[in-house]
Amino acid sequence: MKYYIAKTVKGDFATVVNRTIESLKAEGFGVLTDIDVRATMKKKLDLDFRDYRILGACNPPLAHQALTADDKIGTMLPCNVIVQDLGDGQIEVAAIDPAISMAQVENPTLKTIADAVTGKLQQVIAAI
Repeated sequence: MKYYIAKTVKGDFATVVNRTIESLKAEGFGVLTDIDVRATMKKKLDLDFRDYRILGACNPPLAHQALTADDKIGTMLPCNVIVQDLGDGQIEVAAIDPAISMAQVENPTLKTIADAVTGKLQQVIAAI
């Protein structure tokens, strides 16, 4: 089962990261965390790694609804979006599919919220 939504585009890594952040904003998400995996691997392990960023995205109204529906759902928040350099000018943007990741939580209200978040993340990825 595919647990993410993804798209590969041609471009400059930094430009695609910025486009991703802007696309998230357009759908009501803010970026709470921004992990530079390449820099972390170099600092912690002295390893060279491709450009890879993990953006922790949050849509506050939908996060509030989810936390109200299930107080443990914060273990699955925020929604992670990755941007990674695949080489040869190919940049992949991928986001978790909340409808899939939350399918095991048997809560109909949460399913409706997860479906809404999935729709927004699909729009984010399509706009890049």
